[in-house]
Amino acid sequence: MEGEITSNKAVYTRNVPEDRLQLVEIIDKSRAKVVMFIGDVDSGKTTTLTFVANELIGKGYRVAIVDSDVGQKGILPPATISLGIAGGRFSNLNEVAPVAHYFIGTTTPSQHTAETVVGVKRLVELGKSMADVVLIDTTGFISGRGFDLKRLKIEATEPDLTVFIKGKGEREGDIRRLMDSVSNLTNTFLLQRSGEVRRYDPAERREIRRVKWRKYFEGSRTVEVDLSHLRVSGTSMFSGRPLTPEERELIERIHGWVVLDGWKGKEEYAVIKAGDDGKRYYNRSVIKAVDFESLSNLLVGFIDGRGLCLGLGILKWPRLSEGKLEVLTPLSEGELAKATEIRFGRIRVTETGEELGLLMRDEL
Repeated sequence: MEGEITSNKAVYTRNVPEDRLQLVEIIDKSRAKVVMFIGDVDSGKTTTLTFVANELIGKGYRVAIVDSDVGQKGILPPATISLGIAGGRFSNLNEVAPVAHYFIGTTTPSQHTAETVVGVKRLVELGKSMADVVLIDTTGFISGRGFDLKRLKIEATEPDLTVFIKGKGEREGDIRRLMDSVSNLTNTFLLQRSGEVRRYDPAERREIRRVKWRKYFEGSRTVEVDLSHLRVSGTSMFSGRPLTPEERELIERIHGWVVLDGWKGKEEYAVIKAGDDGKRYYNRSVIKAVDFESLSNLLVGFIDGRGLCLGLGILKWPRLSEGKLEVLTPLSEGELAKATEIRFGRIRVTETGEELGLLMRDEL
């Protein structure tokens, strides 16, 4: 099948270093309930997790997996954190049935630390109620903000064991510093880097994501979302009272914009604008200006009453004056009926998997 090879970087294999077998025995004998895997990019985290999961399943464990690698997801959909329950041995994470998702809305967690920590925490707690052991896969983001993110994940989830994979070059120092910083919070185990691991360049990573986006959205249809029936989150738009005609005209005249819609909050205005080259200065503490083009093909999440993500959609046309959105989604009518909120993400993507760009957190 087209894309099948490139969409699965990590495949179950028993051709692993000896310390992976030791790790399985440690988890088994200690009855560890939560195990987190940490390493840099292309270090073999997911391959190691896949091996450990299958070995534990072979020993009779019911295994839950929290896939928080939002940039290289195994358990679909992308741009979410997902909880899956392994029904039996599996060759790769694509085969693990998802039971819950938490919406992040982007393929990089650097500006979404809080959402990532909350999502991992919530799904780990859910996984603990459904399985004997919860295995947590993470991104290769380990320096700078990534260092803080990994430490916060450990503080939030309190894993019985955190497994680190040795880094290469300067990443080795990052791994060692991170291990030292959490040694009072969790038991740690350091694995050698497998000689079978290979590096994926940015183009290959984009192709892997393209295949997964396309797989998730195949068979989708466009639905009309009535914002009067759903809360809107993840954006400053749609909050406050609508602009008066006089306010809209004044903002247009001062800034040279075409204002398509806008709202007045307690301390700032939020407007959707067009017809501007983006070079003119304006006070961003007073006006949050959203370019209409940035809404095209924007990823959104449908959120249920528990704050969990039912599934994703792609914003195709914002019918702002009507308070409605046209959204492409694979969700059924029954699934959509469970949604109480629609949340705006920060990546623009097409249903064929083409990524059109990431937005900064404060752009919406």
